[in-house]
Amino acid sequence: MQKNPNFRTPLVTHIYTADPSAHVFEGKLYIYPSHDIVNEGLDDGKGDHFKMEDYHVLSMDDIDAPCIDHGEALHVKDVPWAKRQMWAPDCVYKNGKYYFYFPAKDKDDIFRIGVAVGDRPEGPFKAEPDYIEGSYSIDPAVFVDDDGRAYMYFGGLWGGQLEKWQTGEYVQGDENMTPGDDGPQGDEPALGAMVAEMTDDMLTFKEKPKEIKIYDENGKPIAAKDKDRWFFEAPWIHKFGGKYYLSYSTGPTHYLCYAESDSPTGPFTYKGRILEPVVGWTTHQSIVEFKGKWYLFYHDSKLSGGQTHLRTAMFTELEISDDGTISTIKPYDD
Repeated sequence: MQKNPNFRTPLVTHIYTADPSAHVFEGKLYIYPSHDIVNEGLDDGKGDHFKMEDYHVLSMDDIDAPCIDHGEALHVKDVPWAKRQMWAPDCVYKNGKYYFYFPAKDKDDIFRIGVAVGDRPEGPFKAEPDYIEGSYSIDPAVFVDDDGRAYMYFGGLWGGQLEKWQTGEYVQGDENMTPGDDGPQGDEPALGAMVAEMTDDMLTFKEKPKEIKIYDENGKPIAAKDKDRWFFEAPWIHKFGGKYYLSYSTGPTHYLCYAESDSPTGPFTYKGRILEPVVGWTTHQSIVEFKGKWYLFYHDSKLSGGQTHLRTAMFTELEISDDGTISTIKPYDD
């Protein structure tokens, strides 16, 4: 595949950025990453060394144009309900406004998802006074379908706390438990991402979130032991040829995979890998069409020498066949 000239080139290097959510607004590419900050925190398996506290918005006039940092768009101190850890965000345009979605831990250290509203794609954004009722876990991604209906996808295991909500309520569990041990095991179906339709004002859920099912080629649920194909975090939806494609990270096995459905809420059938492992702890993607071509935005930790909590966002062109098949990218092959 012919790679674009910016392949493996960080979007910006003056700050560390990760989890890039890319969209086309006003004819330009806007990228909404998390902002990694230098700290001495140790990796405890729960993500506490990811101490991000604010968001910057990036933009590019064209695919080969310089990437502009528009500065701080939202800080945790300006979010009344939030305590810490402003992780992977997303943004959508509807109703003449830009809606910026983000996870953060509340005063009880439970991850919730909030929304902030702005008049411009680069912000600034003003946070709603409380998190979205019924929200939990991390990695919100909002998809507006052709009929105008909007859906939020979210969820992440281990540090993202998704497995703690299996009963419908938050269950802390044993503090000494190895991360992930309170989720499904072995041949049990792996947990899926969550999805909920949004209300027309984009500020609340229209319904109770439900789990997305991912099946293998034989129609069986992806098993918890199938770490090369299970959902771990980073749900993202793009639409191609009338089909819906859910991409996601497999976490500790470091793959980006995708699955296909006829419905935005699933069930989905596993189709393959998008990206082979990168340097650092997992990756987090978005997929966007821009001027007739498709692009994958992702991150790795090469710039920081492999420090997992100091990542760098970048992008490359995707090769998508007419039937929706995505060619697998090996990120460090020439």
